[in-house]
Amino acid sequence: MALVEISLRLPNRPGALAGVARSLAENRINVAAISVEATSNRGTVRLVVSDPARAVRLLEESGLKPSTGELLPVHLEERTGSLLQVLDCLAAARINVRYVTLLVQRDGARVLVALGVSSPKKALAALRKAGYYSSGAEGLVSNSDLVAAAPSIPSESVGLLL
Repeated sequence: MALVEISLRLPNRPGALAGVARSLAENRINVAAISVEATSNRGTVRLVVSDPARAVRLLEESGLKPSTGELLPVHLEERTGSLLQVLDCLAAARINVRYVTLLVQRDGARVLVALGVSSPKKALAALRKAGYYSSGAEGLVSNSDLVAAAPSIPSESVGLLL
């Protein structure tokens, strides 16, 4: 199963990202993961949030054009080479990894990452067969479960878990 990721393009100028964060915070939507990449005049923001459907509606109402996609949650052992093993497994199955996002939640000593891949169903099958996809990850497949499992924060700080 996959997490829902929201992607949107923003102008690369002061306050653009703050506007998105403010809208989400004012509507009590928590961010469990964020990545931002920018060129000289545009940026791409990727978010995993507690309520993706509502977040998409809010972003659209503010004039933005968000899109959604799937991210595959994977647990990594906290040791050298664990990410490499997952990447090698996917490469052997001829699955392209488009990006990797580090999530707030951990599973004991394991790091939880989300992979944006060319074929989520095929990737999930390959990772399960190779033993890299743990059954524990299936308990954190929904956005609301992921954010609920994140460290608690004071109610006045709701908005971004960074």
